[in-house]
Amino acid sequence: MPEHDVLCFGETMAMFVAEQGGDLACVGAFAKRIAGADSNVAIGLARLGFGVRWLSRVGDDSLGRFVLDSLCQEGLDCSHVEVDTHFPTGFQLKGRCDDGSDPVVEYFRRNSAASQLSPAQLTPALLQARHLHATGIPLALSSGCRALAHELVKHMRAEGRSISFDPNLRPSLWPDQASMVREVNALALKAHWLLPGLEEGRLLTGLETPADIAAFYLDQGVEQVVIKLGGEGAYYRNAQCEGRVAPVPVAKVVDTVGAGDAFAVGVVSALLEGRPLPEAVARGNWCGSRAVQSRGDMEGLPLRSELEAYALAKSA
Repeated sequence: MPEHDVLCFGETMAMFVAEQGGDLACVGAFAKRIAGADSNVAIGLARLGFGVRWLSRVGDDSLGRFVLDSLCQEGLDCSHVEVDTHFPTGFQLKGRCDDGSDPVVEYFRRNSAASQLSPAQLTPALLQARHLHATGIPLALSSGCRALAHELVKHMRAEGRSISFDPNLRPSLWPDQASMVREVNALALKAHWLLPGLEEGRLLTGLETPADIAAFYLDQGVEQVVIKLGGEGAYYRNAQCEGRVAPVPVAKVVDTVGAGDAFAVGVVSALLEGRPLPEAVARGNWCGSRAVQSRGDMEGLPLRSELEAYALAKSA
């Protein structure tokens, strides 16, 4: 039997969040947190009770120790996180917006420790998980990270394990759009469950509607496609069913960063529990609604007890 439920990999950065609004150059106080789409999903799944193994690298510096301590406190198995004595831990500065708009984010991750990941990090023990979750971000960090992603997918597929993939496009990390589309699709087509946003799907396929985007991937072997529609909820399709799930109403949007990661947590966790796709998408919408009501990238990710309380209240 697999030693862990889920394997996730990528870069976790230290994040300094402005305590006041305005130009980051004028902000004098920041709160220190962690950030990273891949580790956001890992943390969310761990909070829901899944055993999650995290593969990454951090620098041999104070930010690296902070990142590693934070991930361990969230319950991740970090035994395969390497400390790099030559390259630093990446970090970012994040602005503050109180009107629900997307905050300004400045990244300092070039030549970071995590960008040095490669297939050399693979071991038989690492691959003992029943599911792999991946995003398109490591593909853009370096050729080594890209090779690692493909090796992980190849090994997990060979073992008959399930794979989910969120494109999480970061155009600024790629030399050009054509390269991004080619490389991200190369991995997306190897996944079982695909979770793009609508605009991501349009960019990756050249198609317009959720149904056409889903068909593009289903026709090439992807088993289930869920497309995030923002304030309109989400669209889903597999060989058996197709439909839309309405969004969960939110009184006030505080911070939109991390909402897509929370959505992935909801969908992936439900599918791993064997729940039907419409139910998984509904859970994804609820998790996403939690995320946008909290300041920070992963602070709004729910605990299992909160998910169960919500399910009970909804059924009452």
